[in-house]
Amino acid sequence: MFKALKSRNFKLFFYGQSVSVIGTWLQKTAVSWMVYSITNSVFLLGLATFLSMIPSLFLAPLAGSIIGRYNRHRSMIVLQSLAMLQAGALALLIYLKIYNITFILILSLIQGIINAFDMTCRQTMMVDIVDNKEDLPNAVALNSTLTNFARIAGPALAGIILHQYGDDICFIGNFLSYIPVLTSLALMKIKPYTKTTDKLRMLDDFIEGLDYVKKENQMAKMLLMLTCSSLFVISFNTLMPVFAKDIFNGNAQTFSWFESAAGIGSIISAIYLANLKSGSNIDNIMIGASILLGASILVLALSNNLILTLICMVLSGIGMMGQTSSINIYVQTKSTSHMRSRSISYYMMAYQGMIPVGSLITSYISHSVGVRTTVAIQGIIGLISVIIYLYYKKQQTTEELETCPVRYKN
Repeated sequence: MFKALKSRNFKLFFYGQSVSVIGTWLQKTAVSWMVYSITNSVFLLGLATFLSMIPSLFLAPLAGSIIGRYNRHRSMIVLQSLAMLQAGALALLIYLKIYNITFILILSLIQGIINAFDMTCRQTMMVDIVDNKEDLPNAVALNSTLTNFARIAGPALAGIILHQYGDDICFIGNFLSYIPVLTSLALMKIKPYTKTTDKLRMLDDFIEGLDYVKKENQMAKMLLMLTCSSLFVISFNTLMPVFAKDIFNGNAQTFSWFESAAGIGSIISAIYLANLKSGSNIDNIMIGASILLGASILVLALSNNLILTLICMVLSGIGMMGQTSSINIYVQTKSTSHMRSRSISYYMMAYQGMIPVGSLITSYISHSVGVRTTVAIQGIIGLISVIIYLYYKKQQTTEELETCPVRYKN
């Protein structure tokens, strides 16, 4: 399971990130709590999250073009330093008791802009810090395991700190968590970078990237699947506070059970992917995970039993992580070296970029047709998307068989 840690650079990256991602969740949880406490506005609460994610939709192609032309190691150091400055500015505001919602929203937007470049750079750099390329899928899965562990541990730790010590400690903690990351990046020894002589041409790069993805037929179908899922399926999480409070007459603790259940499912899925052999069929894993995601959401929408709902949340976590990580692994391993950064930027657009848009769509529809009906529709869309994917996959296989029957016969 931990074979990618044999690579010294990845080991440094992994240990540095293990502290940083928990700090990120400390800040994320504290921001949500603080914004709602200050404003009592669900809209502003959603807006803060929206601003921290939506830049990925528009900036990911630019990030892919820029990062593909520069030293990824140095770019990562610069981006992590900028993120540390953003965290420091937010920590200073809260420490000085300047609870200005406008400043907080602006800093959330700045965080989203930095993340649009940082996440693309982080994913692209994986190939540079893993010595044995066969261990790359394992490295991606380990990184996902770490992220989902932080998703459980971070909010839990934030709850204790918020209650015992105050919100400023959460923000200071996130600021300090960047020190191990920057230290680990400084200690890495990466092969010298060959600078690209091409000039940055945003439109040309975007068109070239789209042409490449379209020619890579399997990758294109996977990314379309992920786009559909991010827009219409994964965003069911937006309505979980309503399930906890109104449908099951619970409180914040009930909601935390839902979040933890989904996080546990994600960790189970990530551990499974981390133990896969490099030659495993990623496509079949993605299909199975997508079916599980859609089915579990559909049952969740109809459930009146809290235990059954928590089980569905675990299964949805397994399905969601299995789907997104398997597509990530496919893009990482199948892209050519000079197109990897742009391929990953399209992955970030399809995933991180579409989720905030999907959350807005989900919230709007739920006001019209009800929460349960909305979630049921999302589950059905998830299952239909798999059927459509399988239809086009079968059609492509038939065409290839007619074009080159000898290869399939052999």
